[in-house]
Amino acid sequence: MIPVTTFAGKTVALFGLGGSGLATALALKAGGAHVVACDDNPAKMAETAAKGIETADLRHADWSRFASFILSPGVPLTHPEPHWSAKLAKGAGVEIIGDIELFCRERAKIAPNAPFVAITGTNGKSTTTALIAHILREAGRDVQMGGNIGTAILSLEPPSDDRIHVIECSSFQIDLTPSLAPTIGVHLNLSPDHIDRHGTMELYAAIKERLVAKAGLAVIGVDDPMSRAIAEACEARGVNVARVSVEPLGTKGVFADGETLVGVTDTDAAPMAGLSGIGSLRGAHNAQNAAAAVAVALALNVSPETIRSGLSTFPGLPHRMEEVGRIRDALFINDSKATNADSTEKALKSFDSIFWILGGKAKEGGIEPLRSYFPKIRKAYLIGAASDEFAKTLGADVPHVLCGTLDRAVAQSASDARALGAPAVVLLSPACASYDQFPNYEVRGNHFRDLVRALPGIEAKGA
Repeated sequence: MIPVTTFAGKTVALFGLGGSGLATALALKAGGAHVVACDDNPAKMAETAAKGIETADLRHADWSRFASFILSPGVPLTHPEPHWSAKLAKGAGVEIIGDIELFCRERAKIAPNAPFVAITGTNGKSTTTALIAHILREAGRDVQMGGNIGTAILSLEPPSDDRIHVIECSSFQIDLTPSLAPTIGVHLNLSPDHIDRHGTMELYAAIKERLVAKAGLAVIGVDDPMSRAIAEACEARGVNVARVSVEPLGTKGVFADGETLVGVTDTDAAPMAGLSGIGSLRGAHNAQNAAAAVAVALALNVSPETIRSGLSTFPGLPHRMEEVGRIRDALFINDSKATNADSTEKALKSFDSIFWILGGKAKEGGIEPLRSYFPKIRKAYLIGAASDEFAKTLGADVPHVLCGTLDRAVAQSASDARALGAPAVVLLSPACASYDQFPNYEVRGNHFRDLVRALPGIEAKGA
């Protein structure tokens, strides 16, 4: 835990008592603050009270007593309209911040030179965060990884000069972190997302830009126009910028030349590492992620040899093009995290001869944007609520069967892939939310993994 001593002796309000909210309340209490916590869920309120934190309905609180208001990033700050608690805080003139802001203030107080790497982007930020942490651990560094990737930042060990915090930041978290100024800020890419929470694409981009605007080094992906504009704006303000791309670069940074990562300095360009054969880093999107991780590692004085070792041993993340196992020529891939067409596109780009399991609760636009990849699909296996809609889209272009459940889809696709007698991929990449049949994509992916590992003749990976 990181005790938040910057609010010692002060009273703060807090709304949202999920994992990070409760961790924040306890860290504030450990640092000497008095916390008044609130949540819409009575069970969360009771759990928090049992840990010695005062709970109260903030609708009836005296806001003049609060030095700050800590808001969970999952709670609307501005759009589609501010949460009632945010309205009350703003009306009382009380600052609204989040747990990463508390970390930033504590770091500034106790270890201002502590290495802090912050990562954001519409896509790829979890993989890049995990890959950076993995390479740094390969180098023998003391690494603390958390934030949006899973472990609440204030549950980590405190900042120190020889400890590196590698933190994934969502746009919601950045919006609540006014003093964000990491040692190295990584911005990967931008595409439309969370517009309901930010109002416009321009506002969404402006929030993302804050992560790199005050960084000691800004590592910025430049493969989309808005991110290129962010790189140019940062450079114009005097920020030290390293670009990453899947296209050749003429300025400082790292780019992917096919499956080779090339480092570019002010004086030369030289191959740094290869991605060939690294299953956890398939596809152009992962080449961009790896290029960003290499740029960070080089900036933190990790040797090229260690970087290559870290890339080759990176296990990847569950449910993101995760290799589950193989039956002879048939490879089974768990990409349950692909909950929309944009995410599934990355998987379809990465494989050929695909037996595709898809469906669930459809997102706007369905799978029509994926039509150009239909020639890669040998057969599709439809599950869940979107089955009829997706069957119409696939039409006569892709052989398909309505399986209904994931259990039947795995059994039929495995049988068909085995019968092919040639290299093939059984790919769970649903292009849908899971909520019609599963609580979340993790449960869906875990079930797929269990089904595959139970298949006769499977050579399971990581079992």
